[in-house]
Amino acid sequence: MRKCFWGLILAVLLFSATVISWRSPGANKSNGGVNSGLAAKELFNQYVNSLYVAAGLQGSGLAFDVFEKAFTGYTNLKLSHKIPENSAVLTIVDFSKSSREKRMWIVNLFSKQLLLNTWVAHGSGSGMEMAEHFSDRNDSHQSSLGFYLTDNVYMGKHGRSLHLDGLDSGFNASARFRDIVVHAAKYVGQSAIDQQGRLGRSFGCPAVAPNVVDFVINTIQGKSVLFINGNDETYTSKYLDETAPLNQVAADSTSFDIAKL
Repeated sequence: MRKCFWGLILAVLLFSATVISWRSPGANKSNGGVNSGLAAKELFNQYVNSLYVAAGLQGSGLAFDVFEKAFTGYTNLKLSHKIPENSAVLTIVDFSKSSREKRMWIVNLFSKQLLLNTWVAHGSGSGMEMAEHFSDRNDSHQSSLGFYLTDNVYMGKHGRSLHLDGLDSGFNASARFRDIVVHAAKYVGQSAIDQQGRLGRSFGCPAVAPNVVDFVINTIQGKSVLFINGNDETYTSKYLDETAPLNQVAADSTSFDIAKL
């Protein structure tokens, strides 16, 4: 009887060892992959949050999810070598906010500093106080959403201005053809709001106040990233794909730093 008992125990142990041996490699690989992905996502979110907090962006009115989208696009553009390695500046415009609010932010990501928070106009075809409609169509006088690269400075009908190149096909790729540029406008600023309850509007350009235009242009010119956000559920962009940023984090999960990419 005792021999049968120990024989049964031995058989159970051998069967268990066989099952564990068969399952372990796949299970460990699967869990390792999941945990690795979760760890990379967590580290990336922590890094984005650290930038957001250090630059005081919440206090300035910039929503975290908008900053996260802008930063994800910036990271993708840097990883794909579309911006210089030393390009530290990220400009964010949030047209989901009223034109009465300061809805342009210029952030230095390397020093984690908010350089400027100011007013910016939307296109007359997009709405009155709020920008509600967006288009890349010529003569629509509407603002266009998405990621842009800033380019060269030139003297135009609005004075010193800055060329923009739209990067999102179907949403802002016609920026050059439409002459969508950063320029100064007298209808932007507190005095305009005091007079008419909102900012004036452009023909689609992200126009800024005359007293800050030189600082804006000097700071963001020369292949830096500008992201324009708005309430439009149809907007999509390949630059919002987190795959490449998370792969970069996973490759060196101990010291992710955008300045070293």
